Amino acid sequence: MDVDGSLWFDYYLPLIWALLIGTAIVLYVVLDGFDLGVGILFPWTRHEADRDQMMNSVAPFWDGNETWLILGGGGLWVAFPKAYAVIMPAVYLPVMFMLLALVFRGVAFEFRFVSKPNHHWWDIAFAAGSTVAAFFQGVILGAVVYGVTVANGQFAGGPFDWLHPFALMCGFGLVAGYGLLGAGWLMMRVEGPLYGKARQWAVPLLGALIVFIVAVSIWTPLAIPGIAERWFTTPEIYWLWPVPLLTALFAWTAIRGVYAGRGLQTFASSVALFLLCFAGLAISVFPYLVPPTITIWEAAAAPESQLFLLLGAAPMVPIILMYTGFVYWTFRGKLKPGEGYH
Repeated sequence: MDVDGSLWFDYYLPLIWALLIGTAIVLYVVLDGFDLGVGILFPWTRHEADRDQMMNSVAPFWDGNETWLILGGGGLWVAFPKAYAVIMPAVYLPVMFMLLALVFRGVAFEFRFVSKPNHHWWDIAFAAGSTVAAFFQGVILGAVVYGVTVANGQFAGGPFDWLHPFALMCGFGLVAGYGLLGAGWLMMRVEGPLYGKARQWAVPLLGALIVFIVAVSIWTPLAIPGIAERWFTTPEIYWLWPVPLLTALFAWTAIRGVYAGRGLQTFASSVALFLLCFAGLAISVFPYLVPPTITIWEAAAAPESQLFLLLGAAPMVPIILMYTGFVYWTFRGKLKPGEGYH
C-alpha cells in the first residue's frame, strides 16, 4: 500500500489506535486480572481474617484498574465503529453477563465491611462476580478469535453463536490465569497465614493455566485454517516460534518463584505468560479486528474523526498512568493481618 502524502493518515492512524486499544486491554488484563483473581480465590478459604485481608489487599486499586476496560471498549467504539457494530451483536449476551458480574462485585466492595456480621451474601457476590466476569471475558475472546459470521459488513449469525467449546475453554482458562495472578499478588502483598495459602494455591493454578495454554495452542490451528496457515508459513513463523520457548521459560520461573516463596517473581512471571499469550494472539490475527473478514483499516472511522479523538486520548493515557502509579506507590508494602484501608 502507498502510504505517501494523503494516505499517511489512512494507513497509520488505525495502527496507532489499534496499538492504543491493545495496550489498554493488556493493562486491564494484568491489573484488573489480579484483583479479579483475588475474588476467584475467595471461596478457597473460609477464615474471616483471610477474606478481610484478601479484600483489603486490592481495595485501593480495583476501581482504578477498570479504567482500562472503559478505554479499550470505548476506543473500539469510536475508532473502529464497523468492528464494534459486528462484535457487539455477536457477543452481546457474554458482555451483559460480564458487566452484571462486575456490578455485583463492585457493590460487594462497598457493602461487605459495613454489613458485618450479616455479610454472607456479599461474600458470594464478590466471589461469584469475580469468577463470572473472568469467565465471560475469556468467552468473548474465544468467540471473536474463533470467528464471527459476517455478511455485507454486518453480523449475520445468531445470539448463541458464541456458545461453543472453544470459547468456553478460553473462559475456564482465563479464570485459572486470573486466579494465578491473584495468588501471585497475595504472595507479594500480604503477610501471615494467607501468604502460605497463596503459595499453595499458586501451584495448581499454574498447572491449570499451562494445560489451557497448550490446549488452546493445539486446538486453534486445527479449528481455524487461516491461523494454521499463518503459524506454519513465513514470515509469521519467525515471529511465533520464540513464543512457546519463552512460555516454557516463564512457566519455569513462576514455579521456581512459588517454591522459593518469592511473590514478585511469581507475579511477574505470571504477567509474562499473559503477555506472551497476547503476543501469540496478535501474530495470529493481525491485521484483522474481526477475524477473518474485517481488517483494522476496513473497520476504521474517518481519519478526521480518529485524529480528533486521538488528540483527546493521547494526553489522558499518561495522566491515567501517572495517577495509577501514584496509587500503587502510596499503598506499597505488605499488608499484615488485621490491617486494612476500609
